[in-house]
Amino acid sequence: MDLRASEPSGRDLRRVLPRAAVDVGAALTAVTPIVEGVRDRGYAAVREATSKFDGVDVADPRVPAAAIAGALSNLDPAVRAALEESIRRARMVHAEQRRPSVQVDVVDGGSVTEKWIPVERVGLYVPGGLAVYPSSVVMNVVPAQEAGVASLAVCSPPQKEFGGLPHPAILAACALLGVDEVYAVGGAQSIALLAYGDPGSAEHAAIDPVDVVTGPGNIYVAAAKRLLRGLIGIDAEAGPTEIAVLADASADPVHVAADLISQAEHDPMAASVLVTDSAELADAVDAEVQRQVALTKHVERVTSALSGPQSATVLVTDLEQGLAVVNAYAAEHLEVITADARRWAERVTNAGCVFVGTHSPVSLGDYCAGSNHVLPTGCTARHASGLSVQSFLKGVHLVEYDRKALLDVAPHVIALAEAEDLPAHGAAVKVRMLGS
Repeated sequence: MDLRASEPSGRDLRRVLPRAAVDVGAALTAVTPIVEGVRDRGYAAVREATSKFDGVDVADPRVPAAAIAGALSNLDPAVRAALEESIRRARMVHAEQRRPSVQVDVVDGGSVTEKWIPVERVGLYVPGGLAVYPSSVVMNVVPAQEAGVASLAVCSPPQKEFGGLPHPAILAACALLGVDEVYAVGGAQSIALLAYGDPGSAEHAAIDPVDVVTGPGNIYVAAAKRLLRGLIGIDAEAGPTEIAVLADASADPVHVAADLISQAEHDPMAASVLVTDSAELADAVDAEVQRQVALTKHVERVTSALSGPQSATVLVTDLEQGLAVVNAYAAEHLEVITADARRWAERVTNAGCVFVGTHSPVSLGDYCAGSNHVLPTGCTARHASGLSVQSFLKGVHLVEYDRKALLDVAPHVIALAEAEDLPAHGAAVKVRMLGS
């Protein structure tokens, strides 16, 4: 799909730019009875859903410690080394995100302190559909641990070929991170199980409910998150993955094509968008995409994604207009491959993560940049952030005034209380003015 941008406003751009059509609201119809079943019947309803959707009967969802340890023992040494390096770099970045408590002395004798307190228990979802994502274990667990979360539970779908357990690579990643509470449960039923918990039975131990659920998943996982939001906190309703590339004539079409294909590999609904002021580059990238797609493993999946309405080449008059286009698009991943790339990247206002220059491809961020790959999709980067330590912290204010500080401000409090016709609010201050 090719588009040529004229001079539309930001609102108009949002209408015409390509985007995967995802209706989470429609998925609620399918998900609601599943979630309600888990709420009313606990793990019995989860077990039925697992049998129906995953084709395995899992009597006890808790993955045995021996299976987690065994997965690590059997892990390819090269993959183990890569995961260890991914963890090391992610910890370096996320350790610096923790905000300190801040006390502001508003007046003599009156202060407000903001404390950042980790949530007590977190549920982390790791998908297991078209691909296996041990990297998602790293990206969810590391910021939770760096935030100081005391209790972590990981859910990932059971796999027939692995005896009803999650994929061994996912279990191995859990082992490397010291996570021993892992459940072989996927889909909407896993989000409901994390939210409601289960009292346990003769076949399995009790499962405590969590405070927050994070991690990407399919549309049914997103719908379950929407339905349960409020009972639990969520990171986001993840949609199909996206890449946008802002490039000029200096970009290498081989690199650009490879990066567009890398995201198309995720899912037939993945979006790959090139924004450029160079018709010559656009043509060269098109030719290079055709050449590289023929050589890639998941040809059908990639072809479907690249030929879908969610993917396009957008020709702009210059990079200034290209910047307006990518800011309107608000991609999950945005690559800036231009001359003076850092200068243009600094002016991006809407993106989940910005990858600057020729040697910073999205796949680096997926695994080993140190950044987090759980990012806002579907234009939500206009107002949302990627997963971070802050996702697992809650800010609490401590308000501490002595008598003199309260008496000094009392007339203002009373005046505002009376203006709002809430006299008892003012009275709560007046009774303290009468005391010694």
